[in-house]
Amino acid sequence: MITAEITEEDTKDFHDLVSKNVRRIRQEKGLTQLDVSLQLGFNNPSFVTNAESLNSDKKFNLTQLHKLSKVFDINICEFFNDIK
Repeated sequence: MITAEITEEDTKDFHDLVSKNVRRIRQEKGLTQLDVSLQLGFNNPSFVTNAESLNSDKKFNLTQLHKLSKVFDINICEFFNDIK
């Protein structure tokens, strides 16, 4: 059986990468946090603001990332790519 040692720091780094990619792609597409929030079903930008923040406990889930990939017209894998 293969086991993976994933630390809390690894998990934080992963979530930070996703958050940075969502913010970068959103900005490249010229969308506001409110635009994205409305597409996700929220009526104000606070969730997206918090989820994009590296200091918040709010995180994007897979369903939200799937929706965002459609809104941004990208492959969902783009959220997981290292930022160059």
